[in-house]
Amino acid sequence: MVRSDDGSFTAYSKEYNEHYHSTKDGALKESLLKHVKPALEIKKTQNEIKILDICFGLGLNTLTTLWYYDTHKLGNKLKIYSPEFDVELIDSLVHFRYPNEFTKYLPIIQALVEDGVYEDEYFFIELFRGDARGYIKKFADFFDVVYQDAFSPAVNPVLWTQEYFADIAKAIKDDGVLTTYSTALKTRLALHYNGFEVYLNTGDGFRNATVASLIPLKTFQKVDMEHKITCNPDMEPLRD
Repeated sequence: MVRSDDGSFTAYSKEYNEHYHSTKDGALKESLLKHVKPALEIKKTQNEIKILDICFGLGLNTLTTLWYYDTHKLGNKLKIYSPEFDVELIDSLVHFRYPNEFTKYLPIIQALVEDGVYEDEYFFIELFRGDARGYIKKFADFFDVVYQDAFSPAVNPVLWTQEYFADIAKAIKDDGVLTTYSTALKTRLALHYNGFEVYLNTGDGFRNATVASLIPLKTFQKVDMEHKITCNPDMEPLRD
């Protein structure tokens, strides 16, 4: 475990040679400001919100979603679906040092580790042990939100290719929203070529991130992808 700059803990992956979260932005702050808040602010009026969390990792995106839901007294039904390939990591989560804000949700982590699923009146969560690429192919026109939070394109390119985002475009609803920490042009091109509008997520206390949607959004600054392409004619998205 590694303490990040906002006091919350993340972890370091020897396999990918990266931390699970930005140590500079802070693990909790990154989940909240780059994924949960922008997505749920857009979708908060829906009666039910279905979220694809790529990938589960330490569970901070999912737990931050539950915490945000409770602290803002949202009345939706939340359904979260999350694949995770690292089985040993999943089994270790019962010993992870989560922020105090998440104490009430630790029984949920226990249930997910033991059974792979948790459900109550307000939340349904499925933790799938396996490959994310295969998992998302099971869904079509299903998700309202996608948290695109895999290890970086440099070390885990298979979850950032144009073909991968084509599968995401099929799995997400026509008015769905995707959030990601990546602002790389290759990532944005892969989204753009799959019909996504690309927007800048910026604010105090965190580095820039990306929001994408298949329909126009009014609350974010749009990235002029045609201009980016003109200025970078040799740049191509990652491909399988």
